[in-house]
Amino acid sequence: MPIYLWEGKNKKNEVRKGEMDAPDESAVKATLYRQKITPVKIKKKPKDLFENISMFQPKVTEKDVIIFCRQFSTMIDAGLPIIQCLDILHSQQENPAFKKKIKTIKESVESGETFADALKKFPEQFDELFVNMIAAGEAGGILDTILRRLSSYMEKASKLKAQVKGAMTYPVITLIIALVVVSVILVFVIPVFQDMFTGLGSDLPGMTKAVVAASNFIKGNILYIIVGLGLFIFFFKRFLKTPKGQELFDDLILKSPVFGILLRKVAVAKFTTTMGTMMASGVSILDALDIVAKTSGNKTIEKAIYKVRAAISEGRTMAEPLEESRVFPSMVCSMIAVGESTGALDTMLGKIGEFYDEEVDQAVENLTAMIEPFMLVFLGVVIGGLVVSMYLPIFKMAGAVGG
Repeated sequence: MPIYLWEGKNKKNEVRKGEMDAPDESAVKATLYRQKITPVKIKKKPKDLFENISMFQPKVTEKDVIIFCRQFSTMIDAGLPIIQCLDILHSQQENPAFKKKIKTIKESVESGETFADALKKFPEQFDELFVNMIAAGEAGGILDTILRRLSSYMEKASKLKAQVKGAMTYPVITLIIALVVVSVILVFVIPVFQDMFTGLGSDLPGMTKAVVAASNFIKGNILYIIVGLGLFIFFFKRFLKTPKGQELFDDLILKSPVFGILLRKVAVAKFTTTMGTMMASGVSILDALDIVAKTSGNKTIEKAIYKVRAAISEGRTMAEPLEESRVFPSMVCSMIAVGESTGALDTMLGKIGEFYDEEVDQAVENLTAMIEPFMLVFLGVVIGGLVVSMYLPIFKMAGAVGG
């Protein structure tokens, strides 16, 4: 069905603009008259030459989905039917890629599918957790509540992700800058000093000889180094894509002395918040554990959650196998045991999630405060060491002349 761009005036003589799916221009006029808008201009929307090429289309961000949930929740709460909500959200959506998806979802619901089934067609935007919670909301008649919970959950998850990225960005950028600076010094600056020292004919200090040897090695083998580095990155990525490689890497990351502590806290916050949200929304504990395991993002944690799920299916509580996994802190397992014994597990999980959200905030602050001076010292030692090694022969000559 073609899309028409329209412009018109309402009863108050205010200009209104929009776009509408319609079979022809007369259908657009009829719809506008029903909405008490007098059409002034109607034209067919020109086709986007790149609309079917994904690389030229804007991405649907987490923020887009969060706003979608918030607005949808408000409209459902106001008593509007799902199809009308989707129609309004489609007309108001500015991201063309997301607009297209909302249109497909609306058409699927109109054809008789459930809202959850319609969302399944876009797993990149609406993952298994999202779809299962929507299904539970539809079944229980609390779709507005579920959408509010989902938007809150997604906001927390997005914040956690941003915090981890922020903590890791500074050291990575610093290391890249250090690598570039050291490479420039070794390839371009050191050879100039080397020619000068060769002309003087004096014996060089050991530190200077080492730096000159490193410079000669890099200059003479630059192509081999680049190719070797490229091959290493290629094969390392291939290795990480294998189940064994991913499991080893994830386990190593969790056991690392600095980032491991932060990532464990992030994992606990994500696990408890997700489980609490799903259980409060009516998703069964076994289904919730299955979804949480798949969306954990870490093979070690995923394995531990699946063991917990297997133990629960055999009649055990959640706290015992969690304690045995040694992935989750004892305090968390104890609080979950209390939640199970009191019958308020979803509430307890929510409280643990809130506590660990604050713990993650504090861990990120501490990590940033610790990394900054360390990286400054690292840069000073590496780059300063190279500069000093080049000036040592000059100091030696100056001392000899002075003597």
